[in-house]
Amino acid sequence: MKFITKRIHAYLDYPVAIALMVLPYVLGLGDSNPLAFKLSIFTGIAALVLTILTDHQTGIIKVVSYKLHLIVDFLVAVVFIIAPFLLGFKGIDAIYYWANGAAVLAVVSLHKSE
Repeated sequence: MKFITKRIHAYLDYPVAIALMVLPYVLGLGDSNPLAFKLSIFTGIAALVLTILTDHQTGIIKVVSYKLHLIVDFLVAVVFIIAPFLLGFKGIDAIYYWANGAAVLAVVSLHKSE
């Protein structure tokens, strides 16, 4: 039951990157560890750059293959899931990273080959 196409993924990338940069402010991340705040913003900036460089519908420069983009997304999901354990994130900080990690894993796992 894989239904997330390359096109759908491409259109999700920009809002997700922006959310990763804005939500730490909105949610007040960083109470348990200042890295909870900084990691999301850094990841959002990196995600925006990756999206701009990816060879898909919304890519602008298109020098990164979509397959590599998916691999990076998977690695980010894994980092987000283990970060609370390794960095001591608690409360909203931990929940934020676990939820985002699970969401990205779901998107990558539900990716439909084209």
